[in-house]
Amino acid sequence: MPAASASQLPEGVPTIRVIAMPTDTNPAGDVFGGWIISQMDLAAGTTAAFRANGRAATVAINGVVFLEPVVVGDEVSIYTQITREGRTSLTIHVQTWRRARHTHLTSKVTEGDFTFVALDENRRPRPLPPATPGNSPNSAPTV
Repeated sequence: MPAASASQLPEGVPTIRVIAMPTDTNPAGDVFGGWIISQMDLAAGTTAAFRANGRAATVAINGVVFLEPVVVGDEVSIYTQITREGRTSLTIHVQTWRRARHTHLTSKVTEGDFTFVALDENRRPRPLPPATPGNSPNSAPTV
């Protein structure tokens, strides 16, 4: 698999980084696409909740494309970026990258757009709060 140059990787740090394990495979032995989508949804949900300053729910997943398989042992890094904000909703572009174990070879394996709606305490849509440094994904603390 080709190595990605540093300029191809998304800016910043991944929202989620995880190792693909044997329990994450499909009958063919590749990592199950549903597992990858669930990891993407977790990452997008983290970004959505941070921006919404509270609960947010997935309402749509669009344009998910699988570019190549992920195999057991790969480090999977998921990057998120808010691409659209409405009154109560936001769309987050999600890219999934793999790094082959024990190498520096990286490649994009999946990407798609996840739409979330901010929810109030009764699980009803609520307006997004104004964007501030405190709820901007770019200001999220890194560990």
